[in-house]
Amino acid sequence: MSTEAQLAANRANAEQSTGPKTEEGKAASSRNHFSHGLRDANGIFFILACESVEAYSILLADLHREHRPGTETERILVDRMAQHHWLRNRAEAFESGCFKADGTLDDKRLALFMRYRTSHERAFHKCLSELLKLRAEKRKTEIGFESQKRISEQHTRQQEKQEMAKEHHKWAILLAEAKLDHQQALTSNEQMTHTMQSISMERAKKAA
Repeated sequence: MSTEAQLAANRANAEQSTGPKTEEGKAASSRNHFSHGLRDANGIFFILACESVEAYSILLADLHREHRPGTETERILVDRMAQHHWLRNRAEAFESGCFKADGTLDDKRLALFMRYRTSHERAFHKCLSELLKLRAEKRKTEIGFESQKRISEQHTRQQEKQEMAKEHHKWAILLAEAKLDHQQALTSNEQMTHTMQSISMERAKKAA
């Protein structure tokens, strides 16, 4: 917002100015009419001589600190928010210059600056809405990715459990088969021992 001194200067200029006469004055005046000071001939946001470059830098830094843009598109939207807010305040300051000391009013200039102010207010909120919408869509995508990632991880864990269960079942079968083979081997040895004992007893009887 402009200070009281700046407002007074604007009013005095509105009363006394008859338009630029020098080439430098005409060049400065032409810059003031680029969409009401949106950008200069080089495409850079233009700060008027009566305005504070430091104040604009603080505004821009505060908005960046508040919204923390993470992409180039988000940065552009935050930059535009700063510009539209600045131009909105500029138009409001110029509105006061439409009121002359004798009480008369420049209706056309006042209506023009009021349109500028309203236009930049809407543009500011449009940029903010686009930024919030972009953030919401980005978060929605991230949530969807995280959800899909969790599903994939759960599926992987289930597959691992199934593989482990199959492996345990496989080893259980092998162990059961090994026990059966061992039991069969013991039984076979017992039978062999019994047979040999029977043969020995038969031989002993025959020898007697």
